[in-house]
Amino acid sequence: MPIDSREKIVLFIDGANLYATSKAIGIDIDYRRLLAEFNAKAYLLRANYYTALIEDQEYSSIRPLIDWLDYNGFTVVTKPAKEFTDATGRRKIKGNMDIELCVDALELAPYYDHMVLFSGDGDFTALVAALQRKGKRVTVVSTLTTSTPMISDDLRRQADFFMDVADLAKNVGRPPSTRPVAAPVAAEVEE
Repeated sequence: MPIDSREKIVLFIDGANLYATSKAIGIDIDYRRLLAEFNAKAYLLRANYYTALIEDQEYSSIRPLIDWLDYNGFTVVTKPAKEFTDATGRRKIKGNMDIELCVDALELAPYYDHMVLFSGDGDFTALVAALQRKGKRVTVVSTLTTSTPMISDDLRRQADFFMDVADLAKNVGRPPSTRPVAAPVAAEVEE
């Protein structure tokens, strides 16, 4: 990946999207190695992880991950997920963190040179374009290796660089855990 060692970089991780992508390619992300990987490439200013949490759950299976990330170098940004019933009467849970990620990326923009966005969500295309207008370089991390692409074509085209999670997994992946882990809320890819 073309990251200049003199650059200040930030990682912005759409937790639900990265979870869905890593599961689709059959790996788990080792977040300690992920930090080390990017720390070795440049000055890592910040690593933000965004996820929604289901309200009123005494125990959330994602809580241990969130707590670990929070104590190990990540800034964790959460909000409560919303529960609703769709037109067909099915219970749905929605917890989109796109706005929070965008606001943070734009507010921090004066302090970094290169943003690494872990998401394939096409909604971030406008954010990438706005950051580029501010002179920032943007790498998008997702995958093209699945039968259904996990990345929006528009987002991939807008980014300065694309990194496939399958390639990154060679350094920061591990075999899937044998213990059950619930998916973060709203693991969806939108074009």
